[in-house]
Amino acid sequence: MVDENRRSETRATYILTVCTLASFLTAFMGSSINLAIPTIGEEFQAGALDLNWVVSAFLLTSAAFLLPFGRLADLYGRTRVFRAGLCGYALFSLLSSLAPSLPLLIATRALHGISSAMIFSTATALLVAFFPAQARGRVLGINVAAVYTGLSAGPFLGGIITHYLGWRLLFGVNAVLGLAALIIAVTKLEGEPVTPRREKFDLSGALLSVPSLAAVIYGASSFSLGFLPKLLLVLGLGGILLFVLQESRAPFPLLDVGLFKSSSAFTFSNLAALISYSSTYAVSYIISLYLQVVRGLEAQTAGLILLVQPVVQVLFSPPAGQLSDRLEPRIVASTGMALNTIGLFLFSLFNARTPMALVVANLMFMGFGFALFSSPNTNAVMSSAPRAYYGVASSILGTMRLLGQAFSMAVVALIFNLYLKGSQFTPAAAPLLLRSMNVAFLVFAVFSLGGIFASLARGQIHRGEREG
Repeated sequence: MVDENRRSETRATYILTVCTLASFLTAFMGSSINLAIPTIGEEFQAGALDLNWVVSAFLLTSAAFLLPFGRLADLYGRTRVFRAGLCGYALFSLLSSLAPSLPLLIATRALHGISSAMIFSTATALLVAFFPAQARGRVLGINVAAVYTGLSAGPFLGGIITHYLGWRLLFGVNAVLGLAALIIAVTKLEGEPVTPRREKFDLSGALLSVPSLAAVIYGASSFSLGFLPKLLLVLGLGGILLFVLQESRAPFPLLDVGLFKSSSAFTFSNLAALISYSSTYAVSYIISLYLQVVRGLEAQTAGLILLVQPVVQVLFSPPAGQLSDRLEPRIVASTGMALNTIGLFLFSLFNARTPMALVVANLMFMGFGFALFSSPNTNAVMSSAPRAYYGVASSILGTMRLLGQAFSMAVVALIFNLYLKGSQFTPAAAPLLLRSMNVAFLVFAVFSLGGIFASLARGQIHRGEREG
């Protein structure tokens, strides 16, 4: 009995380690590549629009393929899909480091995104499947902390690697770490038992959802760039509507609409995630412009100031997740969203003479708020989903995150275009930038206020677990 418990603890440690490493890697790659874009542009003699696809190709494919891979994982094994994702991540990191031209780099980045979608859709599901309900908040908090660590370390370490070793070594480092995670996953992770099911994979649903989601995310994030993104956004929204109608009639749907109908906790927790990311994702982008253009700070100094928010998130996400194991997630998460709402409103009042200590304090305040929201909300989503749909539930939550991020940047672009009218970010434009910043944060505060009610409306989670 003692040996069995020891083996179970060892297995749990390996699962947490490899899932945490994978979550760190995907976040680190996403944030560090931004620092390498200028260097990549110099080597390939490429313009800003072409270089944008080095980032966008990854985001579009990872978002579009989340749901299909989540469903495949539920049907055929989450460990299998997770291992395949790590294998692809390591392989396409290596191929990206060797890319001889920009088009081939963009192609490998798109494949990189597809393999990352396998990881996004299974890492959380594996943690929830292998850990008991009373420990979920703690391990999900650790996993969320790994994501924030990757996001905060990416710009710093990515800048150092790119500056001293070159952008190709940045991908090379990710390939080595990805390979290390793959070795652990293959040698130490046991495949979870898959119940034989006569269900088939919904290929027609996948063929409709993948381009529709890609069109929505590209259209929303590039809304201000002309007619084509607007058209793609409309077509993508129409495609998603058709997808939902089709799934409600499909015998073995890619997305079981009944998940939303049968569980208010699942529905409102995902809605809260969408609203939260919509209202907070653009904070670092706006404040970075405020610090450099309005306050005249150098980029390096601005970056150090912005670092305080993710550092606070890293420190408090694990205890916040653990707290949601004891208290109802809706209480902890709603408190976090309330703090974010206050922080967003305070940012809408800032001006060119606001003490820098207040800027830092408010970033820390919002970092604490998002730590209270994120892991408890993830705990609520996964705990309210049936075990057979953990992969789909994880994928839906990831889709809400990416849609929220795209919408957040679309709102910023719309407001900035309204006030700045295409002006460059120079000191002369500081008054207009400050005005547009205040309006954007006020809009986001209103979004976040609505999110508090969505978060509170999810109902009880732990009571349902005890009754189940």
